[in-house]
Amino acid sequence: MSPEGRGIAGEHLRASPLGWYPGEVTGGNTFRILHVSTGNVCRSPITERLTRHALSHRLGGIVTGDLIVESAGTWGHEGAPMEANAAAVLADFGADASGFTGRELLDEHVIRADLVLTATRDHRAQVISMGHSAGLRTFTLKEFTRLVRAIDPATLPPLDDGMVERARALVRAAAALRGWLLAPTPDADEVYDPYGAPITFFRSIGDEINQALDPVVTALTGVTASR
Repeated sequence: MSPEGRGIAGEHLRASPLGWYPGEVTGGNTFRILHVSTGNVCRSPITERLTRHALSHRLGGIVTGDLIVESAGTWGHEGAPMEANAAAVLADFGADASGFTGRELLDEHVIRADLVLTATRDHRAQVISMGHSAGLRTFTLKEFTRLVRAIDPATLPPLDDGMVERARALVRAAAALRGWLLAPTPDADEVYDPYGAPITFFRSIGDEINQALDPVVTALTGVTASR
């Protein structure tokens, strides 16, 4: 059995004789966002918890189990706590860092994810190389942000249809744009690793991640961040 995800709300995968599938394939009304970095102790924990925090803030603290946010690392420090500086960055944003433990990226995590957002292009390549038809739902975080900015919200399903349907449509639209809207520079889609760096660099990475998440969460929820 695959490990339980660290989602906003607990949710078990449905099994079929052919294996494990994301909620959309099994008919479950859930949408999973998987954040991926290297060790799963710096960038992806920050991104996971900032995503949860932003969703809760936009939705007035009401986030259901329909939307699951989790993370893992391509060389994940299984069972390790997040770096102290990463927790400090989350505290700066008022986000919850408690109860986090690192995970190594497994096939099951990719199989059940509806959207995979990676810190770098190398992480994206590693996820896609695992197979599981991950190519159309795997992006670097900054790449996905760039694509989402180009999508007219009016073309997405209304929120009355549910956030899951809107999220799935957003991923399809972003995938369709990928070959047309290229990064201005090779490094534009990278979030650099702050591991071992001073808190000032962690804070700059936290700001970078938070800014990249803002249009994504706005597109998902239809609610802009309060200033």
